[in-house]
Amino acid sequence: MIKFTLRLPEDLHQRLTDQAAADRRSLNSEILHLLEVGLSAVPSATPNRPHGDSASPAPLRGSGHSPRP
Repeated sequence: MIKFTLRLPEDLHQRLTDQAAADRRSLNSEILHLLEVGLSAVPSATPNRPHGDSASPAPLRGSGHSPRP
């Protein structure tokens, strides 16, 4: 099992927490479930995108980079 830190916007964290409670899962289990469901819906390889990534990326908030001191 790999552990890592993930930064989430507060509104997304709340949505995930609410969904986990509704599904009677821990937050970790809910995130894993949603990732598995999402990844199973995406074909493993497509000719249009590098590395077989066919999903359209969601818009990001901010620059995606940590602020410099």
